[in-house]
This record gives sequence, C-alpha cells and structure tokens, in this order.
Amino acid sequence: MSSTLKSLRVLSDATRLRLIALLEKDELSVNELQEATRMGQSRISTHLGLLADCELVTARREGKRTFYKLNPDAKGVTAEFIRLAINGARELPEHAHDHINLKRILHRRREQEKVFFNQVAGRFDRVYGPGRSWPAFGQLLLRMLPPLVVADLGAGEGLLSELLARRCKKVIAVDNSKKIVAFGAAKAKKNGLKNLEFRCGDLQHPPIEAASVDVVILSQALHHAEDPARTLVSAAQLLKPGGQVLILDLLAHKFERARELYGDRWLGFPESELHHWLEAAGFKKVEVSSVAREEQPPHFQTLLASGEK
Repeated sequence: MSSTLKSLRVLSDATRLRLIALLEKDELSVNELQEATRMGQSRISTHLGLLADCELVTARREGKRTFYKLNPDAKGVTAEFIRLAINGARELPEHAHDHINLKRILHRRREQEKVFFNQVAGRFDRVYGPGRSWPAFGQLLLRMLPPLVVADLGAGEGLLSELLARRCKKVIAVDNSKKIVAFGAAKAKKNGLKNLEFRCGDLQHPPIEAASVDVVILSQALHHAEDPARTLVSAAQLLKPGGQVLILDLLAHKFERARELYGDRWLGFPESELHHWLEAAGFKKVEVSSVAREEQPPHFQTLLASGEK
C-alpha cells in the first residue's frame, strides 16, 4: 500500500483525528492524552503507533513515559494530511471537551500542583510517626483560615460546617431537608457555635443575600442538584468580588446503583463539563483536578474544582 493510501486509512478514524488535534497544542504523554480524551491507555497507544508509522507524529522516551508530538519535519503530503486532520477534528462533537481538558492539564503541568500533592500523599503513610495523622494536619490547616464568611451549600448535618465555624467569622449551612436543618441547628447550639447558622433551601436558590460571602463550598452536593449549571450561577451570585467557590464531587462514573443507594441525581461529572460550567457562571482562574481515588470498587474518584469571582 502506498504511503498516501496508508495515511488516508489511518486518518479515517475519529479518535486519531482527536489525538492529532490535541498534539497540535503541545507535546503530550500517553497519560495526558488518556486524561484529555477519557480513553484507555492501550487504545491510545495503539492509535499513536499507527500515526507514528505514517510519520504523522514522533515519539520520545523520558524515563518510563513516552511523549508524542506532531512530526516537526513533516513536508508535502504529510504536512497537508496533518492540517486536514486538525480541521476535521474541529467538526467532531468531542473536540470542545478534549480541549477544555487539555487546557486544565497544561495548566496543572505548569503549576505542578498535582505532582507535589501526590508526592506528599505518597510519603505520608510510608513511615510511621507517632501522632502524625491527616486529622492533625487538618486541624493545623484550619488554624490558618482568615475570618471568612462561608456558605456551605448542601451541607447535610453540617460536619464540614462545624469544623469551619470553629475558625471562620460566620458559616451559613444550607440544606433542603427541614429535619436535617433542625438537627444541625440543635447540634450547633449544643456545641456553642453561635456563628454557625442553618437555613433550609435548595441549591439553585440558596436563601443567602447576594454578594455577602467570601467562599461558597459544595462538598459532594453538586451531584444531588436538579440543575448543576444553575447551582454554580447561584454560587457566583452569593460571592463578594474576589470570592472563591470550592467544589468536591465525583468524577463521572457508571455505578448506577448510586441513584438508589445515595439518592444521587448525577453519576459524577467529567472534568471538562465542570470546567465549562464554572467558566459559564463567570468564574475566573478555574481549576479542576482529580485528588483521590477509592481503593475499593466501584473506585469512586474525587474531583476538586475551584474558581474566583
């Protein structure tokens, strides 16, 4: 088969067009391409091998990782094929999400935050040290909090709200269950937390004055929202200029029983979707990253997302 026909056949696959379009932006590792496309590593490696065989991409090794980039020496027909592949990829429905994910990945690479925290977490339990624990670290970090006004949306019984109230100026905990709100309020009173206030309301229309809080927190609450995108718009409205939204939620998964077991409306969220909703709500400096993965099936993964008003 001629090289032209071989390249045409390789470029007839939409996945390979997506990979070429991503590599237009930067040199990327297999793991980064996997994260951007949400495809399996072996599948991506197979596609990259075919692209390399046609001299559309090149590869280099760095330790245990392989990085790929578009062939910088491509000329003539090969260069034209790369250009056409990039144009074709823009017509695919996955293109926008791929590039939102890529934006996040490249930002994280520059900041190297994930590398740092993974290294810390990886070392934490390696060597036993008396008195060293995550709860102790958490208490230490709480002492660093400035006197903020915080809205904890979807607070439930208020475990996080109680912790924050011990350091923050004021915490407003919102939940849609009157029974849970009454329970949380009674517990706050019992514990002498006069700066912790429980209010009944839903996530889309929280009963909090606009531009009145410094931080909005949604901890494992967004997947219970009727309209997650609208919830983030409401969160932005609550914040003072320069305020921050912090979200802990699940990465998109396929554990359908979560609807029955936990009352989840949404089976988590793709990073790109969460990133898009935050930007659409008017947030700047948006960051979304995976920060934890459960060891036991169904291996839920936790996303941490943030944005500044």
